[in-house]
Amino acid sequence: MNATDLNKALVALIEKKAELQTLTYDDARYDDVEEALHDLEDDFNDDYGADLEAALETVHADLKSDTDVLLPTAYLPATLTPQKEDGVWIDSEKYPGRVRLVLRPNPARFVLTTSKGQEHELWKA
Repeated sequence: MNATDLNKALVALIEKKAELQTLTYDDARYDDVEEALHDLEDDFNDDYGADLEAALETVHADLKSDTDVLLPTAYLPATLTPQKEDGVWIDSEKYPGRVRLVLRPNPARFVLTTSKGQEHELWKA
């Protein structure tokens, strides 16, 4: 897996996701942007899904989490600027309470955010 290409694809995907969030359902561009987003997600999962799912399996095992591993696109943030609500809730025996796991760009990496707002980089491309 080429980390530079992964990061470019990740940034493009997040930017398209953020663009869609700025549109209302009655916007004439909504359907086109949504379709473009789904195409980017499909391409991303086709190109990087197997590698990222393997990384997620390792991360989940390290966290002692019995939460199901989802498609990598489920872990994407809504925008390029980190938000507290980004990512997927998971359970972990290593961290108290529920934590969030997010796939962030620049560089591409999985980051865990605890309920206390602490961040831990768990995997980097």
